[in-house]
Amino acid sequence: MKNAQDKPADYAFLEKAARNIGAADAKIIAASDIVVENRVSLKCRAGCISYGKKLTCPPYVPTPDEFRKILLEYHSALLVKFISPAEAEPDVICSIYKYWLDPAAPADKKEQAEKFWADHRTGTGSFAPAMLELERIAFNAGNPFALAFVNGSCRLCETCNTKGGICIHPTRARIPEHAVGVNMVATAEKAGMPIRFPVEGHPELMALLLID
Repeated sequence: MKNAQDKPADYAFLEKAARNIGAADAKIIAASDIVVENRVSLKCRAGCISYGKKLTCPPYVPTPDEFRKILLEYHSALLVKFISPAEAEPDVICSIYKYWLDPAAPADKKEQAEKFWADHRTGTGSFAPAMLELERIAFNAGNPFALAFVNGSCRLCETCNTKGGICIHPTRARIPEHAVGVNMVATAEKAGMPIRFPVEGHPELMALLLID
């Protein structure tokens, strides 16, 4: 096996492939530069409406401690940035979940929040398939353990088969990075391709491909 420092040049074709399928930016990084924190998955439990409802989300996925051990078996990863076409006014985006879910929210704010999510879901529908395509490209280039992670919870089923405990789309469903504790804001910053947070204008979304 080649040394880890040789990997970025070997995998440069994946950066190009990512841009060709619509990514705003892409960069090969060392797997050791992926920032994993226990507090990230805590946010899933405390602030996400998908918690416990999807097999690709906690508590059904590896814990941050488990994922740290998995990362030790990888040398490299591809960090991918996508841009959502959705946009909301600053006073709406700062409380987007409240205006979206709270029945008592002002009608105009609720309408803007609903439009934001509709535009976001429509415009980002190709991002997960794009990451699967990058996984396929990496796999066929000789990386049998290539595995994509996606931004946002799985959208494949209206209701996930959590009661049965088995995903009915295992070849297409992928885990969001934050579900296993990846701090994507810190990881992107460390990689020299920072994202705007808090969100301004069009949200910048990060996805990850483990390669080796």
